[in-house]
Amino acid sequence: MNFLRRRFSSGDLQGELRDRDDPTAAILNLKKGPSPSAPSSPSKSSSATGITRGLFSSTKPSYNKDRCKILLVVDDQHTDWLKYFRGRKIFGDWDIRVEQAEFSEINLAAYTDSGTVVDIQVTRNGTKVVRSFKPDFLLIRQHVKDAGEDWRNLLLGFHYGGVPSINSLQSAYNFLDKPWVFSHLIQIQRKVGKDNFPLIEQAYYPNHKEMLVTPKFPVVVKIGHAHSGLGKVKVDTHHGFQDIASVVAVTRTYATTEQFIDGKYDIHVQKIGNNYKAFLRKSISGNWKANTGSAMLEQIAMNEKFKLWVDECSQVFGGLDIVAVEAIQGKDGKEYIIEVNDSSMTLLGETQEEDRRQMADLVITRMQQYCKPTASMSKATSAGALAHYCMNGTPDPNTQKPPGGNQQNQQAAAQAMHQRQLQQQQAMQQAVASGQMPMPIPNVRGEDEEDTMKNLRKTFAGIFGDM
Repeated sequence: MNFLRRRFSSGDLQGELRDRDDPTAAILNLKKGPSPSAPSSPSKSSSATGITRGLFSSTKPSYNKDRCKILLVVDDQHTDWLKYFRGRKIFGDWDIRVEQAEFSEINLAAYTDSGTVVDIQVTRNGTKVVRSFKPDFLLIRQHVKDAGEDWRNLLLGFHYGGVPSINSLQSAYNFLDKPWVFSHLIQIQRKVGKDNFPLIEQAYYPNHKEMLVTPKFPVVVKIGHAHSGLGKVKVDTHHGFQDIASVVAVTRTYATTEQFIDGKYDIHVQKIGNNYKAFLRKSISGNWKANTGSAMLEQIAMNEKFKLWVDECSQVFGGLDIVAVEAIQGKDGKEYIIEVNDSSMTLLGETQEEDRRQMADLVITRMQQYCKPTASMSKATSAGALAHYCMNGTPDPNTQKPPGGNQQNQQAAAQAMHQRQLQQQQAMQQAVASGQMPMPIPNVRGEDEEDTMKNLRKTFAGIFGDM
């Protein structure tokens, strides 16, 4: 299946280079533009310039094109994810090629026979970059749906092509509607009890017609997929509630109401892999929304109660590698869990750099699990086993471990391994007889040993290619 190709008007592009595999090959807009604005939240790692420099500083790619896996990070340009993966390897000697773009910069097509092909068009420091590639893994750090955008069409394309992801694409789809997520929090509360999981009481209305029962005021009305302080209104009276119901009518969406909590501060509990952190956030601007305006932030100690909250939430939707629980500490001394967020959660405090590195470690672990090479990896393994036999006179013990299972499976695996060892010996003998390989010299010491190793490396490179 050919890679996607896009056409642009000559007014948009003045220079053109094409290479679907090389990140330095791009379509360039030679007209200078303004520098990107500074990030809205503090981040010492933010460097859009660094992203551009990594793309265009050299004509030689920083990875082995024949032995690399492509990671697509969906995030804004204020965080340079390349630096968290630079120089890191998977499967011993495979590189990680990092591509980064926002949902708005991504187009894709997915096919039953060849998976998902992504076409990105990003702008860095006024330079337009266009590339097509097939991602092997996906890290989603941007909300798939918020108050103004809904990118589920791209989510469907990634899942259609079977692209593995953190968090899983199935879980990301489940997070498209907050009432759906809240319904699963209700199930957690029923399982562990209200005292252990103090979920705030909430009412759900599929449309404005059902907003007839007067709640106990004051209440917070959340219209649709209320997100990051948007779509949330504090209502103090019955008349105000009727007005909000009329707003819900024109939005043609659902709504929820929950008791207004006069809070002392917000609680943020996050889990990245097996790493836990807890923060409290207190508004100092007088806004009842602690995430709006100025706020004081402090990291606090984890405890068993917070750990239970986030551990239970990390099990929903098949499991979440990255998850955060939001709660309110009320002036009445009680705690109220209000929502849970996935891999697109906001990072807080002075530990953001550490959090991103933990996410990168988690991505590498999952890529090792889901992106294993097939044909090329077996070729390298066979060459390595042959080299071990030539230098030691015995088969590589690492290739003799049969997979787990019953005794019959282990015997079959052992027989297959023995057959491969015979084939390796025959290949070595044929190579020696044809003059392609020098006769192995056992028990060589000192400089002679180094020369023998060099000769073997050159020989293997000639027979098997670059390993």
